[in-house]
Amino acid sequence: MEFLLIHGLNALLYSSVLFLIAGGLSLIYGVMRILNLAHGSLYAIGAFTTAWAVGAAAAAGASNAVLLLVLPAGAIAAAAVGAALEPTLLRPFYKRPEEYQLLVTFGLLMIIEDSLHLIWGPNPLSAGQVYQFFGSVSIGSARYPAYSLTVIAVGIIAALALWAFIYRTRFGVVLRATSQNMRMASALGVNVNRIYIQAFTIGCFMAGLGGAFVVPGQSAVLGMGVEALVLAFVVVVIGGLGSLEGAFAGALIVGFLRETGIALFPEVELAVLYLIAAVVLIVRPAGLFGRT
Repeated sequence: MEFLLIHGLNALLYSSVLFLIAGGLSLIYGVMRILNLAHGSLYAIGAFTTAWAVGAAAAAGASNAVLLLVLPAGAIAAAAVGAALEPTLLRPFYKRPEEYQLLVTFGLLMIIEDSLHLIWGPNPLSAGQVYQFFGSVSIGSARYPAYSLTVIAVGIIAALALWAFIYRTRFGVVLRATSQNMRMASALGVNVNRIYIQAFTIGCFMAGLGGAFVVPGQSAVLGMGVEALVLAFVVVVIGGLGSLEGAFAGALIVGFLRETGIALFPEVELAVLYLIAAVVLIVRPAGLFGRT
């Protein structure tokens, strides 16, 4: 039972981080129909910014409470970058073929990765002070990091908050109307450009939040954004591009499959994920919750 419980918690931890990344990716695609290849780099921005901010605060003698308050710095930084990128670099490509959008977002991925290298250098950054502050809890005879439970809680709260924001607010109604028929929404007086920049900023904030809360448990390293992007694509392929429910279900499926693979069949762990994605594409090309 201890083995199952610990691996179940690990799967929920991984699913929570994946949902923060894939949920933002699906939101951006669902509203703007842009497949943002730079999304993983925004996750990396969140991780590097939070690791740097926590390290600087700790070096200045800040208390543990202040270090906790510094954690969302990475999400704010990713949102700020997204708010600057959407109107300047992405908006001119909305009416062009998808190939141009893929090229420009891939170029952004390369630029952001090199910028992270330029700003923080090649060495990993860590925010381990926060991880140590939370300590651990007892699960039978084993110990489990309390910070991992916090990340799981953040993922669940973020999923509920995003769902409520999209389906229970006036802005959510406008957002969904814009995603379904942009021209009709514009004719009814909706400021589509403002909706786009807000949706893109929220999606980038979620990616940055994933990086911000994952970095106390693991180091921020160059290339982490590319790995996160690949796994986020697996999630949205399974769940369905543009579907928040699909991102949630896909994150759970990938999280539990990956943890099961690591525990039982580590040699084929990644192969199983891609195999499941391929099967879903064959049976239901739009994904489990995608619009056909």
